[in-house]
Amino acid sequence: MKKMFVFGFIFVVAFMLVSNPFTTEYLSNMKGSSFSVSKPKDSLFQEIVLKSEEYEVPPSDAKIDPIWKAIPGYNGLKVDAEASYKKMKSSGEFVEDKLVFRQIKPKVHLDELPPAPVYKGHPDKPMVSFIINVAWGNEYLSEMLATLKSHHIKATFFLEGRWVQKNPELAKLIADAGHEVGNHSFTHPDLKVSSTTKIRQEIMRTNEVIKATTGLNPEWFAPPSGSFRDEVISVAAEEKMGTIMWSVDTVDWQKPSPDVLINRVMSKVHNGAIILMHPTSSTAKSLDQLIVRIKGKGLQIDTITELLNEDRIMENFPEGKIEKKPKN
Repeated sequence: MKKMFVFGFIFVVAFMLVSNPFTTEYLSNMKGSSFSVSKPKDSLFQEIVLKSEEYEVPPSDAKIDPIWKAIPGYNGLKVDAEASYKKMKSSGEFVEDKLVFRQIKPKVHLDELPPAPVYKGHPDKPMVSFIINVAWGNEYLSEMLATLKSHHIKATFFLEGRWVQKNPELAKLIADAGHEVGNHSFTHPDLKVSSTTKIRQEIMRTNEVIKATTGLNPEWFAPPSGSFRDEVISVAAEEKMGTIMWSVDTVDWQKPSPDVLINRVMSKVHNGAIILMHPTSSTAKSLDQLIVRIKGKGLQIDTITELLNEDRIMENFPEGKIEKKPKN
């Protein structure tokens, strides 16, 4: 008798739950949710999924190269099937130009590598940087700044601390124009033979005067004349700064003609190039055509920070120019 009562009670409760409109709505919603997740999309969606692998590019980790030292990573690409489907479903046809991509971060980043100098950006990134070391040459700065402005180009100016002290208005002019400002030591010594204390003082004093003059905190350090030893790189890293070298040299201090300077750069320019220059007459006269020629090779020009970040330049994947992986 007691068992029958328990059974009856359970039956009544179960009946009430099933008959409850809120329960019915909940189950209906669950069914709808499950249906939307598990239901296979139409043939167009399946085609997008199947073809996606042809267009995907794996990310590239930052690494220490035995020759070029620190090389930044570069984002990969993955097709967003859902977003691509939404763009194509109105026509019902697979359209390569309407594929939507997501950038995929690498696992190893530049700031995770042991301290090492950077000579160039990632070889797959179609961008270069102008680094302009300033310890003299004031008479050519205005012309160079005007040329950069006319082309909407941002460069990285490495300023000597002593120069900033003597020329605060010019330093502020560079910063106010939106250019990146880096550290080029205080007195331009040969840091390769300087003491550890001297190295640190040169870096710290320059950071202080740049901050006081422009309000900017330099993130990059360029050793004077490119002279350094491993300890210089380590001290800069302890001061939270990366050390920048170059892969293409204008050799503008030799006062070459514009044609010689431009041909020298264009014969060596490459993806990720860091191009060294100074405020000289040769560079001031060459800069306009140099920018035009570099852009003509499909290369963007931007700061060191932009060059070394992992963001993939998507101009490689506009309508009609999507690159597929080669078939084996």
